[in-house]
Amino acid sequence: MIERFPDEAAAREALFDAVRYPPEAEEAFVRAGLWADDTLSRWLARAVAEHGGRPALVAADGVITYRALAERVARVAQGLLQLGVGRGDVVAVQLPSTAEFLVLYLAIARIGAVTTTIHMPYRAEEIRQLLAHGQAKLFVGTSHFKDRSPVADVVSLRDRLPRLGRIVAVGAEAPGSVNYRRLEAAEPIDPDFPEPSPADPFLLLFTSGTSASPKAVPLAYRVTLGNSRMVARELVFGSDDLILSAAPFTHLFGLYGIHLALLRGGAMLLMPSFTPAELAAKIADFRPTVLLSAPAHMANMAQSGLLDATDLSSLRMVVSSGAPCPPELVDLMTARMRGDFVSQWGMTELQAGSFTRPGDRIAAATSVGRACPGVELRVTDAELHPCPPETEGELQVRGSPVFRGYFRNESANRLSFTADGWFRTGDLALIDAAGVLHITGRTKNIINRGGVKYNPIEIEALLLGHPAVGEVAIVAYPDAVLGEKACCFVVPTDGDEPSLKDLCQFLTAKGVSKQKLPERLEIIEEMPVTPTRKVIRSKLQERLKQV
Repeated sequence: MIERFPDEAAAREALFDAVRYPPEAEEAFVRAGLWADDTLSRWLARAVAEHGGRPALVAADGVITYRALAERVARVAQGLLQLGVGRGDVVAVQLPSTAEFLVLYLAIARIGAVTTTIHMPYRAEEIRQLLAHGQAKLFVGTSHFKDRSPVADVVSLRDRLPRLGRIVAVGAEAPGSVNYRRLEAAEPIDPDFPEPSPADPFLLLFTSGTSASPKAVPLAYRVTLGNSRMVARELVFGSDDLILSAAPFTHLFGLYGIHLALLRGGAMLLMPSFTPAELAAKIADFRPTVLLSAPAHMANMAQSGLLDATDLSSLRMVVSSGAPCPPELVDLMTARMRGDFVSQWGMTELQAGSFTRPGDRIAAATSVGRACPGVELRVTDAELHPCPPETEGELQVRGSPVFRGYFRNESANRLSFTADGWFRTGDLALIDAAGVLHITGRTKNIINRGGVKYNPIEIEALLLGHPAVGEVAIVAYPDAVLGEKACCFVVPTDGDEPSLKDLCQFLTAKGVSKQKLPERLEIIEEMPVTPTRKVIRSKLQERLKQV
């Protein structure tokens, strides 16, 4: 059941409650040094004091120093205040990985508001669901993106979003919105304006779960930034690092790169959108020292021949996350770079849970390393009894970076946490005798397309509205580049059989993003089901192996 609030004040208070931890846990994490006085504003102020004249952002059109970044953040923070945004208000941001995104992220934090991100491919109906669930007060998007206007989409939804106050357009002027230039033209925020507490929420990120509706993950500064501190220490990040993220800033993995750079006074190399050619060009032209990437990004480079043609010698580290990385791809990368390949396991619910350490080059191809400091891992059987080493079961986690629970979704929380406080990840895994984690599969029917996970149930529900679709089920099948793709099984109605093109056009018209469209269609006469009419997806996957 989705919790509803009578007014904005109640919604804000619920968000603060969602990141409140038991006093005994708080004391233990602080005493262990896992939590500290970490906020984005404090990290930025320290970076300005220690590295003010050094690059904070590196882009195709120039460099922005930490001092210049802080000045822009101060102006945009005041601009947000003038638009009525305050402490605990949720600001939705749908932007590419640009300077404007990063300035907004830090400015939202400066005034104690909360950032919720929306992936660029998401269209009107998907955006509406996220804004409504997150109780967003402000939306910031681009005037134009490819063949559409995200700002115009949200303007058209205003009547269905009573909590949404203002809309801000980055780029050209757009009817019904305030232009972002107005924010940057504001006077700097009063230096004495109260800063947020490390215990306050600063992120509300959405993840797909076992239901068709996305789940919202609220994260507090000390929880997520404390985890970043632990990783930076273990992987020895420094002020000389230039970090390039192939993952967008709308994903926690992309924000993680920002956290690591800001903490150490390093720099972020901006890549507004990913293509294999663009990633190769960024590495060749700007010589980053660290690459954050999903295996699909690297596999795309390899398949297009760009990996062989690109000089990777500037890279002292590649951090791979989002899906298992094939051993041959690890070998290709490590043969061309000067440092370590790090395999990481993480989730929106905890950021980085485990990772291989420098020197674990062999383990990086077969595992995701040992737990991050502050993280406890266990594997259990179906009755939730801990499994012995080397035994596969459900992976569960608890500790200082783990979120407290989903926002406005108590039913999901009841299913996601054990009685003794362990978060049930939905992953299948084993932990070997040395304490090294190996991810072996998933317990949920989530499609993992290049590290972007989504639940096919929502797509199936839409397809049932197509006149040629009688029954439908979508299952994953292996793909060498993306890890998984989606196959749509359809039992047609008495009319003509639908084509894959027909179904994709139908879904696109319903506002479904390209990442969630099926890549394959199989027409069948009868759906394999249980006596209670539940689709037996394993039989569909077996059928794919035989086709």
